[in-house]
Amino acid sequence: MAKMKAARWYGRKDIRVEEIDVPVTGEKQIKIAVKYTGICGSDLHEYLGGPIFIPVENPHPYTGEKAPITMGHEFCGEVIEVGNKITKFKVGDRVTVEPILAKHGLKGKYNLDPNLNFVGLAGGGGGFSEFVVVNEDQAHKLPDEIDYEQGALTEPAAVALYAIRQSKIKSGDTAAIFGCGPIGLLMIDALKAAGASTIYAVELSPERQEKAKELGAIVVDPSKVNAVEYIKEQTDGGVNVSYEVTGVPAVLEQALEVAEKDGELMIVSIWEKPAEIDPNQVVIQERTIRGVIAYRDVFPKTLELMKKGYFSKDLLVTKKIKLDDIIEEGFETLVKEKSQVKILVSPK
Repeated sequence: MAKMKAARWYGRKDIRVEEIDVPVTGEKQIKIAVKYTGICGSDLHEYLGGPIFIPVENPHPYTGEKAPITMGHEFCGEVIEVGNKITKFKVGDRVTVEPILAKHGLKGKYNLDPNLNFVGLAGGGGGFSEFVVVNEDQAHKLPDEIDYEQGALTEPAAVALYAIRQSKIKSGDTAAIFGCGPIGLLMIDALKAAGASTIYAVELSPERQEKAKELGAIVVDPSKVNAVEYIKEQTDGGVNVSYEVTGVPAVLEQALEVAEKDGELMIVSIWEKPAEIDPNQVVIQERTIRGVIAYRDVFPKTLELMKKGYFSKDLLVTKKIKLDDIIEEGFETLVKEKSQVKILVSPK
């Protein structure tokens, strides 16, 4: 059987690039030659503190797989083989992948599936490899205007767009984003697309502050000012919607306090451990707290916005590396260098 290179998660701080079998294409599946895959914050969480999504004790019910797992869920590539029941795609098509694994496929509120997981985290292959096989409904054609590097940003951009669309933000509203990693920065662009008038970006890293500023946000450095007091002062009582994108317990409380009376806090982070909030901050101010997980039904809209110049790779992609260098040049670099935003991995 033909072999290919893949980066596989064996345990915390134990990802290995090794040779595995090239996957076989089912009759309702397409085989993709991967071009680029982004390293996601959740990949980094799995590397540093996992398992979170990766099944270790028991195989995932939809893939039948458990660790070791081929990683990578933000990917795109070229269709090189189609199953005999495929009608939507042909060999040579350029596609990006919506990697959600749900019981009934991508139908209904599929991101709320009780066993929700992702290609590249629960099995089913992964983008940190040369080839991946996916179901027909998981692939979306890339418009001609979008190249492979930009296409690899579709998945994280969909996370950002979905978080904004699920919130109560309206054109002309004010917003605050706590944390300007890749998702936080993409959310600034999604807020602009939604018509937000003023966007505050709370971030410690000077390099990420600069990116937020380039995207049009007002940067708040919490090492220099009290972020809550500053934003409340500037907005005469708080923003319409606040977004928490750090996963840091102390920040959750700040993000809640920054929302105006009857305002909303959207929790976008995945958490490694529980965090406390003061319920009176919700009750006495009649605030709403809402969570979002991944996305549903937004990939086409994300690609439409990309065609108009939103979620630009020029601002977000800070490094491109080869699969063989994924540990040192990828994961370890993201740990050490806060200037990095999105690192793209190519198989060769």
